Amino acid sequence: MTEDTRATLGIVVCSTRPGRVGKAVAEWFHDVAADYDMVTAVLLDLQDFALPLYDEARHSRFGDYEHAHTKRWAKAIGTCDGVVFVTPEYNHGPPPSLVNALTYLGPEWACKPAGFVSYGGRSGGLRAVQVTKLIVNALKMFPSKTGVVIPSVKTHIAEGRFVATEEHQKEAVGFLKEMATLSVGLRPLRQ
Repeated sequence: MTEDTRATLGIVVCSTRPGRVGKAVAEWFHDVAADYDMVTAVLLDLQDFALPLYDEARHSRFGDYEHAHTKRWAKAIGTCDGVVFVTPEYNHGPPPSLVNALTYLGPEWACKPAGFVSYGGRSGGLRAVQVTKLIVNALKMFPSKTGVVIPSVKTHIAEGRFVATEEHQKEAVGFLKEMATLSVGLRPLRQ
């Protein structure tokens, strides 16, 4: 695999609340991605970025950021060819931390594929994904058609780790193939 055909995927842990299981899910997906020869996986935890409620004076579409926390977030996303959001569902929508993180940036999102590993109760976070796809479309991203959906996520957590089924593994590999292909294919638009 050459650097021209390899994609850097940012895997974003979207939940920041205490007691979250999202980090365990993201770590599992990161491990799957790290073993996939078409991608370089970068784990990005929104909790580590500690973004306050959106506080930039200028609109994000200009990419003219004032605060150090925004510049750090912009640099992390700017190095990615595509982004996978590992997200739960809160009240039939995305967590506020995800919406806030998306709002902070403009040019760094444009012409990149957006993919989702969603988790939750019976719906597996799918309603959050549907709402977030509207937002990423507005940011000029390209939402993937495939993804990984994990209903009843707590039944897959053992000793703080996510224990994937064979079906989860198969979904993850197929999804990574789509994300890698889209990430590399969209490079000319980003240049």
